[in-house]
Amino acid sequence: MQTDWASENLQVIRTLMERSAVYRRALAPVMGLAGATGIAAGVLGVVLGYKTSRPLAAYWAAVALVCLAEAFLLIRRQAARKLEPFWSPPTRRVAQAVAPAFFMGLVVGIFFFVINLHDTDGVLALPVLWMAFYGLAMHAAGFFMPRGFRLFGWVFILCAAASLGCLLSFDIPGDPAWANPNIVMGALFGGGHAAYGIYLHFTEKPGDVA
Repeated sequence: MQTDWASENLQVIRTLMERSAVYRRALAPVMGLAGATGIAAGVLGVVLGYKTSRPLAAYWAAVALVCLAEAFLLIRRQAARKLEPFWSPPTRRVAQAVAPAFFMGLVVGIFFFVINLHDTDGVLALPVLWMAFYGLAMHAAGFFMPRGFRLFGWVFILCAAASLGCLLSFDIPGDPAWANPNIVMGALFGGGHAAYGIYLHFTEKPGDVA
């Protein structure tokens, strides 16, 4: 039994190493599309005026579902083109790695939906916490993905830590435009994914194409 488990893990590791360049190439359109969706959702959120935590949590949870659906369809199409199973052992490993942090992000979203905060500092804590959990999820997935993915996760973790420090240290007077949580989500999540997608696209080596 233990021999089978070790053999399966070795096979998964070997597969991930062999396909790391392919996975890196596949990430570029996924990140680019998620970035574009996030930026558009941030602009729309500002127009709609979602500033309290209940509509904000519901709105961005819907945006997250859209991004997950986009990623699923893109990756599934790529797998179908190569005649490979979508729910492969490497995909299962990645899903298991991100599940705890994604679950806590969902719990935080439900909490902010229920209590429905109105003050600027309290509402801004939601995207900061989401940023932290998302960064942890990306860092965990990075152990099964291209090396730069862990750095991508660290960017979100460090941004969350810096933002949390600012929220704890300073009071935000009034309601400045930059403190709009939709701008924060659109700029950091949307802009972050778009920037990473562009980086992957332009740093792809010709030999990476399978």
